[in-house]
Amino acid sequence: MSGAVTHLYVHIPFCAARCDYCDFVSLTGHFDQHERYVEALLAELERERLAPELESVYLGGGTPTLLEAELLSALLERLPAATELTVEANPETVTPALAGALVAAGVNRVSLGAQSFQLRLLEVLGRRAGPDDVRRATETLREAGVDNISLDLLYGIPGQSGRDLDADLDEALSFEPEHLSCYELEAKPGTRFSRAHGAQLLEQAEALEDHLELVVERLSASGYRWYEIGNFARAGAERDLRGAHNLGYWRGEDYLGIGIGAFSTAGDLRWRNKPSLSRYLTALESGEKPPRETEALDEATKLRERLMLGLRLDEPLTAAEIEPVLDRGALERFSNLGLVRVEGGLMTLSRRGRLLGGGISAELIVWPGDSLAA
Repeated sequence: MSGAVTHLYVHIPFCAARCDYCDFVSLTGHFDQHERYVEALLAELERERLAPELESVYLGGGTPTLLEAELLSALLERLPAATELTVEANPETVTPALAGALVAAGVNRVSLGAQSFQLRLLEVLGRRAGPDDVRRATETLREAGVDNISLDLLYGIPGQSGRDLDADLDEALSFEPEHLSCYELEAKPGTRFSRAHGAQLLEQAEALEDHLELVVERLSASGYRWYEIGNFARAGAERDLRGAHNLGYWRGEDYLGIGIGAFSTAGDLRWRNKPSLSRYLTALESGEKPPRETEALDEATKLRERLMLGLRLDEPLTAAEIEPVLDRGALERFSNLGLVRVEGGLMTLSRRGRLLGGGISAELIVWPGDSLAA
């Protein structure tokens, strides 16, 4: 791996219970494997080269804060230093001892999974933490010295109305978080969740654009910058409160992911660790690299991803940068419709274009086999 990689993702797959809608690599139980897994993570990290100074380290899951506090502290202390060190936490796992341990280990950003503040919607999602848990966790983290908290919210939940979402935004804003991530619920077809809520999910699909527009209006009016399709950072602060780790992904920068199911991209190669805990542990304890799936990335693929991901942001793309994969006919159509702006060689989606999401970006791309004769 190139030594220029400045972003590190660490996957902690363990959860107390699996949320019905979740399709991340996660495992319930396995408490007896936590210490082995942490040692395997560190062994994998030793096999890779990173830049001398990292922009971000992000512990995600799963539930990183399900690890025993001493074990989590030991892991954090052995990770390379970074300007931004984020840990995801489920609100019910946050205690004064845990919050203190995070701060002592250098954590300066915590992402709390609230998802909703409506009890009936939390029940639909299979979430354990309620509104009181989120409030208690936020207060505990603040008291410990964490001054950068991100809250996660979902919209498009079966049975959720616009009024429910508005109430969730009221509740979330009452915590005065530095950052909010607001994502549409994605239920994979054929899963237990989609089978149980299929009709309501179809109804929600019709309302997703309205939901996003409500989120954007409420948070923009409350002083947050809509810097990525689903992410909002408090504006006007002395520091940049955008998530540096995810910005790296969206800007097409290289990153290393360690742990089961983790992805990495460096140069012309992408790889994913296979999601088997037993095979991961066995390989690294034997001094071998974990089992992986690899993909070679040609220049056109990287440019298409740069366009798709870059247009999620409110910062402009240089049109010349993605010229080889840019459909000029589509660009002209969308410009005439007011969905795309091109000024001085810089390209961004308009507000309306961003509300329509990835569909616009996909149509701007020349895909293999496309005919541009028209």
